[in-house]
Amino acid sequence: MAATPLRSAAAPPHFRRGPRPLAPASGLASRGPGPHRPRARGRAREDGGGGQSRRASLARCGSSPAPAAAAPPPPLPGPRPRLARALTCAGGARGSLLALGHVPGIVMVTPRCVRKCSPCFRRRTPLPGSLGMLRAAGGSVRLLLSGGAAEGWGVPARGLVPAAAPRAHPRLPTQRCLQRRLLQQAPPPAAPPAVGRWLLVCSGAVAGAVVLGGVTRLTESGLSMVDWHLVKEMKPPRTQQEWEAEFQKYQKFPEFKILNHDMTLTEFKFIWYMEYSHRMWGRVVGLAYILPATYFWRKGWLSRPMKGCVLALCGLVCFQGLLGWYMVKSGLEEKPDSYDIPRVSQYRLAAHLGSALVLYSASLWTGLSLLLPRHKLPETHQLLRLRQYAHGATALIFLTALSGAFVAGLDAGLVYNSFPKMGERWIPDDLLAFSPVLRNIFENPTTVQFDHRILGITSVTAVTALYLFSRKIPLPRRTRMAVTSLLVVAYMQVGLGISTLLLYVPTPLAATHQSGSLALLSMALWLMSELRRVPK
Repeated sequence: MAATPLRSAAAPPHFRRGPRPLAPASGLASRGPGPHRPRARGRAREDGGGGQSRRASLARCGSSPAPAAAAPPPPLPGPRPRLARALTCAGGARGSLLALGHVPGIVMVTPRCVRKCSPCFRRRTPLPGSLGMLRAAGGSVRLLLSGGAAEGWGVPARGLVPAAAPRAHPRLPTQRCLQRRLLQQAPPPAAPPAVGRWLLVCSGAVAGAVVLGGVTRLTESGLSMVDWHLVKEMKPPRTQQEWEAEFQKYQKFPEFKILNHDMTLTEFKFIWYMEYSHRMWGRVVGLAYILPATYFWRKGWLSRPMKGCVLALCGLVCFQGLLGWYMVKSGLEEKPDSYDIPRVSQYRLAAHLGSALVLYSASLWTGLSLLLPRHKLPETHQLLRLRQYAHGATALIFLTALSGAFVAGLDAGLVYNSFPKMGERWIPDDLLAFSPVLRNIFENPTTVQFDHRILGITSVTAVTALYLFSRKIPLPRRTRMAVTSLLVVAYMQVGLGISTLLLYVPTPLAATHQSGSLALLSMALWLMSELRRVPK
């Protein structure tokens, strides 16, 4: 079977098509005599004018005598090839892989090769020789360096196929089609692994900010800093006079007048440092996003879709800071009813927490997408249903965590401290006490706690059903681990929530419960990342 040579930009004149006899196949072409030695299929026609056929040229590779000794050509400029690895074909023939400095992907291409062939990046790259296909033992086809390139680099050129001089007209469509099939260019990655690791670190920083913000709320420290300056507030008070001036600012607002009118300066310092640490951590998170993103952008490590994603994440970080101050401002305003407990708006608190969860989820998802390879799972009906169940469970987990912001904003965890009943009833009497009815969902503490209970039980039920359904499907080990981890964390989170309720919301346990919501959301995102479709 004859093979068509693939020509490069330039071939040495002493190795172009002509009547020159070729040596027997050896070295890279075959491994000596034996059943895998290529056999000649015909005799060459020597007409003295360079008109030998391509089939005769291939036949002479296995049967022609060695040519007369000739002076080797001078070494060609450029990097020398290095032996990358050896490949074995199904027919038993072995060949070497030459990796060139400026052509990093020249490989042995064979339709019956045991291993998958690597992609080749030889696209309009001038070479000091040519590439040719050679039929070796076992019916395999190799792409090898031929002619002056092989001899100039000290590689034995015996058994290689000579290539003709480059043509002035374009390549034939059949040859371009063959080159597209054999030498395919791999698509560039969206970003290097360093970008994925950076996004995972940023997601961890966002999780720390969420946990610290929850502790700040539980200690009722969020309204201690009554001013908001991007740079000025980075310097805390140091002298006694500065602390007294800061304390006098706090005394002008409703929280001190109604709740903390007997607070001392030492107690004020504690709540002030809690809010200060939360704000400074938010600035660190902003720098952790913006500075590395600028560096990666200038280095050209981000593809066009990844640039849009990074811009969205950086914009969401800035929006999160402004939304935090907008939330704090709602707690510093004078209420129409002087007996209302000063607290931040539960709507703004939910928006602040929701945007933080979106930022965390987007960073974690993008980082996992860049670092974890996708599983080539068969697209069956059961896998499609499992993917849909995972998306539904993740949405329920996110909604349950968001409803926790309304529980925290209204102190609804202190209304009914019993489980599974609420007081003496399964459904309390004051569930719909407010009018209109829709106000109860977001403003009635009893309804807010009831909704949070129902959402939590529904979420753990959905995760359990997801786990049981996944047992019927053959999944990779890492995917199976993600499903099991999601189930374990879900039951741990339910246990933490019940304990927090029965113990009247202690600060350490409540902070752990809030951290558990992030852990549960992380497990759900990990499972969704494992079940992603592989692009065709």
